[in-house]
Amino acid sequence: MSNKNSGYLNYIDKTAPKSPILKDMLMAFLFGGLICVIGQLFLELYQNVLNLDDENSKTAVSITMVFIGALLTGLDIYPKLAKHAGAGTIVPITGFANSIASPAMEFKREGLVTGMAVKMFTVAGPVLVYGISASVAVGIIYYLYKILIGG
Repeated sequence: MSNKNSGYLNYIDKTAPKSPILKDMLMAFLFGGLICVIGQLFLELYQNVLNLDDENSKTAVSITMVFIGALLTGLDIYPKLAKHAGAGTIVPITGFANSIASPAMEFKREGLVTGMAVKMFTVAGPVLVYGISASVAVGIIYYLYKILIGG
C-alpha cells in the first residue's frame, strides 16, 4: 500500500464516528429475538388454537411473517425499525420480505413492469439464485453419495 493510501486510511480512522458496537449488538439481539418470539407465538396459535399439524403450522408461520414484513415495509414502518434494530431485522424471514418489498416500493412510480417488477428482486435475486443453485448441487451430491456408497 502506498503512503498516499495509508495517509487517507489514517484520516478516515481519525474522523469517522466510532460505531457503538456493544449497543448495536444488543439491539440486534433484542429485536431479532423479538421477531423470533412473535414467530413462536404464531406457531403456538396455529398449533394449539387452530389445531394445525406441525408441518402446516410452520408453513403458516413463514407465510405470516413474510406478510408482516412486507406489510410493515409498505407502511414504511420496517425501515424505521431497522434503523434502531440493525441486523436484528435483517436476519429473520421478515428481513427477506423487506429486501423484496423495499425496492418494489421505491421504484413503483416507474411502472409495474419496468419499475416495480424489475427492481423487486434486485437485492433478493442473487440470494435466491445462489441459494437454489447451492441446494440443487448439495442434493445431487447427496443423491450420488447414496447411490455410490449406499445407505
